[in-house]
Amino acid sequence: MTNTKEDLVVKALQQYTTCDVSDALVKLKHRNGGFLSGLTMWSPHRQEGATKIVGPAYTVQYVPLSDPRPQYPTHYIDDVPKGSVLFVSAPAKTPNAIYGGLMSTRAKALGAAGSVIDGRFRDVQEQRDMGYPIFARDVGTAPPAELLKVVAVNVPVKLQTDEQDMTINPGDYIIADINGVVVLPKDLAEQALPLMAKHVEADTKMQVAMEGGMGFAEASKKFRG
Repeated sequence: MTNTKEDLVVKALQQYTTCDVSDALVKLKHRNGGFLSGLTMWSPHRQEGATKIVGPAYTVQYVPLSDPRPQYPTHYIDDVPKGSVLFVSAPAKTPNAIYGGLMSTRAKALGAAGSVIDGRFRDVQEQRDMGYPIFARDVGTAPPAELLKVVAVNVPVKLQTDEQDMTINPGDYIIADINGVVVLPKDLAEQALPLMAKHVEADTKMQVAMEGGMGFAEASKKFRG
């Protein structure tokens, strides 16, 4: 792998949690610190362990069959870029699953970092058996074809919730761990990374001081400023 700018950002992000990323984005006044509500870890474990995925978003947009746009001509899963995070979007409250075990089999073979499903997915045990990271809104059993179709790949997609107004753009960095899922806009990455380093350093010093008996307010003033 060549050391492209994107690769270097992904490498740098590996050392930070989603909370660290959000803290930096809040300082940059980015809405909700990039947090994407309602998306949690389902595989390889359910909200347990140190699993973390980081990579540029490869977005997939599902819409109702009634949408006038034509169906995407090929299967999106065969074009997943190595190192990317699939972000699959479906209309809110769709009861059918939009992603399954065979999709992860292909994504893993192509070198994807993991998948984030803004909707339901299925084949939970199959996903876990292959150790493939899945973050999703919920689970389901039925496939999507009776209700939905894919119309676009690598286009901006909206988070499907009424809690937030968030957009995920192709190439934005997706970071996901036990705390949740965060999107770091690609044009903010270079500004955010130094803030993450500074914040983590300050919090580490605060923790040591507080373990030694210093109060929170004092430690915060001393190390966070």
